[in-house]
Amino acid sequence: MIPKKLLSELKGYQIVGNHSAVKTCFWLKKSLKDEGVCYKQRFYGIRSHRCLQMTPALMCNQSCIYCWRPQELLSRVERWDSPDFIVEESIKAQHRLLSGFKGNKDVNKKKLEEAYKPNQAAISLIGEPTLYPYLDGLIEEYKKRGFTTFLVTNGTNPDVLEVVNPTQLYISLTGYDEESHLILNRPPRSNWEKILRSLRVMSEHDSRTVVRLTLIKGYNMSDKAVEKYAKLIEIASPDFIEAKAYMYLGYSRLRLKYENMPTHQDIVEFSEKLAKVTSYEIKDESEPSRVVLLTR
Repeated sequence: MIPKKLLSELKGYQIVGNHSAVKTCFWLKKSLKDEGVCYKQRFYGIRSHRCLQMTPALMCNQSCIYCWRPQELLSRVERWDSPDFIVEESIKAQHRLLSGFKGNKDVNKKKLEEAYKPNQAAISLIGEPTLYPYLDGLIEEYKKRGFTTFLVTNGTNPDVLEVVNPTQLYISLTGYDEESHLILNRPPRSNWEKILRSLRVMSEHDSRTVVRLTLIKGYNMSDKAVEKYAKLIEIASPDFIEAKAYMYLGYSRLRLKYENMPTHQDIVEFSEKLAKVTSYEIKDESEPSRVVLLTR
């Protein structure tokens, strides 16, 4: 069901069923070679080499200018796969991706053995996962198998956020008001009110919660942006804030310039300003990923 043109764009991905995919991330590969770990391991304790990065929806409802993934995704799905099928097949897909490491002399063999038993699902690979109509069942199916789950969403489907219960819920913010949202996220029609509602849902959510700010130099790092982000954070009241640099990678290079990528010091300075106008303080940072963690 997946068009050949899209398949050609998804190099390195394992396609699962009709609309899902798995891909090993950069930090899993680094961890297997004992060359470093993802900032999520440093901040939240998950093990990078046991993380399964996936999406249940190769589709999106926005066309963000900073997205480094291909944006020509599925426009519709004729038949949705069941949560148990996706979980089972995503684990098999991870095994296929890991098989290429078996002959690599630089790989930590104990870690590779553990990697074949993933225990963390990052539902964040590509597209917007809340477009999958059985997302709550998918998360529960991973939980049944002993997984923790991190769900990353653009916040445009608050009804879904009211019923899902991941270990950690991320809402990814780039726009700080409706005008900047329309410029940066390019939805077909404004869905800013839905994002505001999702932030209100987050404030009452049982999951551990994170607002992630994707920061782009020249677009959303002004003092005005700091003040407006602070108001959005007040609505969401997340457990954590991640201030993270836009990275000049992939397809985003067609729309942005290298100069739009902040340095780690830029992110630190932005985070210091944010800390002054919120009840949050800088807790940790990861320079390789250009990300700063704030918490209350």
